Amino acid sequence: MLKSFAGGQVFGGVWGQGEPTVLALHGWQRTHRDFAGVFAPGGSTATESSGAGPGPTAVALDLFGFGATPPPAEPWGSAEYASHLLPLFEQPGVLADRVVLVGHSFGGRVALHLATVVPDRIERMVLTGVPLLDRQGRRARPAVAYRTVRRLHRMGLVGEDRLEAMRERYGSPDYRAAQGVMRSVFVRVLAEQYSDQMAAVTCPVDLVWGEDDTEVPLEVATRAQGVFADARLVTLPGVGHLTPTEAPGPLRSVIIGEDRLAGGDHR
Repeated sequence: MLKSFAGGQVFGGVWGQGEPTVLALHGWQRTHRDFAGVFAPGGSTATESSGAGPGPTAVALDLFGFGATPPPAEPWGSAEYASHLLPLFEQPGVLADRVVLVGHSFGGRVALHLATVVPDRIERMVLTGVPLLDRQGRRARPAVAYRTVRRLHRMGLVGEDRLEAMRERYGSPDYRAAQGVMRSVFVRVLAEQYSDQMAAVTCPVDLVWGEDDTEVPLEVATRAQGVFADARLVTLPGVGHLTPTEAPGPLRSVIIGEDRLAGGDHR
């Protein structure tokens, strides 16, 4: 069962009763349903009890262009995604005064901007599988054929259709799967850097990482930990990139702070 937010502009799911104390943002090409096992371990996406003990009241959104939420009218970056979520914080009763902000992968990019725009509303951040920094070493260069066509396009010697055909051939699976404006969103987001936003975050940050994450390797989280003012790293053996679906229980424990109460550090 979906619920609308921000005057019907964005949709998502709600778990628990009362004002939500958790706001969760999913990864690229994913939806709010990724968090069903985190907030309702039985797998329900409705606003019902999971039967697994008390948990947080949580909202998980379908970000613009995914699930039930329409795409943006123009190519947004993660900062624009964040600004269009501000109505959730402005409308009384939608969220508690202070929330735990959870971001997986692309959702973590958006969460970083939210944390710097409404810092007084963020109690803590939980980031998992987020491309916070570039991987160590040189970034892979595009194929020579693609670089050649791109250069010719910039010179006005080949058209947009030819360039798009090369993007289709040499682009990543995520790029090829994206349609319409979402392709431009993808390209824009890939070019972003987040060091300034990370350094500006004032709340505690939990970095929850799968040791087997090949999309955003653990070394990224290890280096990112030192950029935040107050961050700790929780590693999950045998877990890959899709933490919300691969390890919903451990992620849930971090979100509700169970391991913090127990004195867990996991550095």
